[in-house]
Amino acid sequence: MLETELFSFLENTTDAVFVVTGQGEIRSWNKSAEKLFGYAADEATGKTCFDLLHGIGALGTTVCHQNCSVLDCIGKESEVPNFDLNVSTRSGERLWINVSTVIFHNRRTGERLLVHLAHDITEQKKQDEVVRQVLTLSKELSSLGERIGKIAPVSPLSTQEIEILKMFAAGNSPQKIAKKLGISSQTLRNHLHHINQKLRTHNRLEAVMHAMQRKLI
Repeated sequence: MLETELFSFLENTTDAVFVVTGQGEIRSWNKSAEKLFGYAADEATGKTCFDLLHGIGALGTTVCHQNCSVLDCIGKESEVPNFDLNVSTRSGERLWINVSTVIFHNRRTGERLLVHLAHDITEQKKQDEVVRQVLTLSKELSSLGERIGKIAPVSPLSTQEIEILKMFAAGNSPQKIAKKLGISSQTLRNHLHHINQKLRTHNRLEAVMHAMQRKLI
């Protein structure tokens, strides 16, 4: 596939797609990227991704810079794992995106390019933060060891159900838990349904909190 064919193919994808050279210069910027980041294609192309997006990683460190490790993967042909990135938009707003990367090798010219596919996960990050804060509070309350009253007994949880609750308590997403356990998303939902039935709770957050209070996890 030629470069022009690649850019044309990526133009109308749902994900925001931007293609960069080994120096970080943006070579292509599709319509979804325009919509997500606010920059028109002619504003973005020719600039470097680190000057445009000012990306910060999940640990709070600067990811987008002249010598970023992702760009280094072009020369080594290393596999690039998906990662979360907090970026700046044209309006100055910060948003979270999940980025997946493909290395494109133009065999005609010998040049390698990084094809970045990104989608907005800002709301998911906000929800994860709320869950994290609630779980932290629940752990602090549980550590006090105070009991307002005797807790009614519940049906015992299976080993896998307890493991699922532990993984949720650690802040894992449903997708990550399903992958770690080697089960489908539907099977995980079935487990959660049974957990809520046994604990007489209404959602996974409430189930985790009740399990902590009962010292099940």
